[in-house]
Amino acid sequence: MLEELINPIRISLQVAIIASIIVITFGTLIAKGMAHRNFRGKLLVETLFLMPLVLPPSVIGFVLLVVFGVNSPIGEAIEWIFDQPVVFTIWAAIIASTVVSFPLMYQSAKNGFESVDSDIEDAARVDGANGKQVFYHISMPLAKTYLLSGSILSFARALGEFGATLMVAGNIPGKTQTVPTAIYLAIETGNMGLAWLWAGIMVLISFLMLVLVSTIKPTN
Repeated sequence: MLEELINPIRISLQVAIIASIIVITFGTLIAKGMAHRNFRGKLLVETLFLMPLVLPPSVIGFVLLVVFGVNSPIGEAIEWIFDQPVVFTIWAAIIASTVVSFPLMYQSAKNGFESVDSDIEDAARVDGANGKQVFYHISMPLAKTYLLSGSILSFARALGEFGATLMVAGNIPGKTQTVPTAIYLAIETGNMGLAWLWAGIMVLISFLMLVLVSTIKPTN
């Protein structure tokens, strides 16, 4: 019983942590590249980045199945390299969580970098700082409120992902079963006590995440 309770929590945390690391890293870098920059097609690119926010999870799951399925070129390449398909593995759950949580990190980070006065960055460059130094010592510290908020919200979104994960990773106990999919199965099988317990854990974690976001003070 204890293992049945803990395994979905362990898998959910593993998926959310890895997905968050990917999202925070690439979301921050891409957002920095897009902030204060205009180019032809920018609106289209940003629309694609933000689409997972409005697309039904089933649509995201379907697209991921098409892209990473065993009959797709990418899916075949992954199976050839790693000797196993990516679908119905924990990596499929990580991919799904990464896709759905990326827009939250990207939009928050972009807003943060756009709030940084470009004159301050230019002054640092005039004083001899290179691009990397400006990014780490000027841009990121000044945008840290947005970056922290985006990181927390992205982690919470990755932790709660259900629809796309169910389609591409399945609901395999001890392998790909996260807390949201475990709750779904518990309800389907009439195990309401276990469903309530997992639901309570998710509500508590989500509440703490929101409290943490609300305590982040804006950068002066």
